[in-house]
Order: sequence, then C-alpha cells, then structure tokens
Amino acid sequence: MPIKPSKMNAFLFFKLPAAYFCGVRVTSISSATCVTSVKHRWINQNPFKSMFWAVQGMAAELSTGAMVISALKERKLNISMLVAKNQASFSKKARGRITFTCNDGNHIKEVIDDAIASGEGRICTMTSVGRDSDGDIVSTFEFEWSVKVRA
Repeated sequence: MPIKPSKMNAFLFFKLPAAYFCGVRVTSISSATCVTSVKHRWINQNPFKSMFWAVQGMAAELSTGAMVISALKERKLNISMLVAKNQASFSKKARGRITFTCNDGNHIKEVIDDAIASGEGRICTMTSVGRDSDGDIVSTFEFEWSVKVRA
C-alpha cells in the first residue's frame, strides 16, 4: 500500500524543508502514479517572473521519489536509493499552480524486484511532466534512480 500524501508531506517538513517551505506538496499517490504540486509565489520565483527551475525540479523529483520510497517500504528490506542522473527540458514559463505527474510506479517495482533477485544495483528511469492550470506542459524531468540491496 502506498504512503499517504499527508505522511509524505510531513516527511518533507522534517527531511526536505527547502521543498516544504517553497510549497511543494504531494497531492495524490498510488502504486502506479504520484502527483505533486507547487504554486508560483514570491519565495520560489526567479528574476523573470516565473518559478525557479530548481523548485520545479524538487516537485518533479518528489513525484518520482515518493513512489520509490513507497515501493521500498513494501519490501521491508535494506535497499539504498539514489538519483544517479537527471535531465530536464523547459517549454513554457511556470506561473500559477504547476502539477507534476509521474506514472512509472509499476516500472520501479519491477526494477526493485530485479535488484533483489540479482543482488546487484539497478537503474530505473522515471519521467515527471509538469503542467500549468491550463494543461500546458511547462517542464519535463527524467530521473535515473539507482536501487541496490545493502549487504
């Protein structure tokens, strides 16, 4: 069973306060999909009157990482997770509320199962797409998550 959004948002407050104070929140999470959102405000703006790219990155990473955390908790094993690489593209100024959606929850589960079976580290690429309130894509992030069973 996936972690509840309220638990993940409490985790943000204590473990990732920069994301929390910039307004990043998990709005929904299931085994296959995670949605995060952040609103353009004074604290997370850039000089060009839009949301700073790093704030978008925090929200995008959370939409992928929350599912990794949830999948690891289900297995109850000591498994490490780490962002090995990320890539982003920006297509429009981020203004208003931006919602990031990742639909790769089932993929990370398969990769974790493979890492457990093989005893070796595995890489999983997960994509998060940010959309504004009109549904227009403002940014797309890809994160390569490395998972490995600890000895």
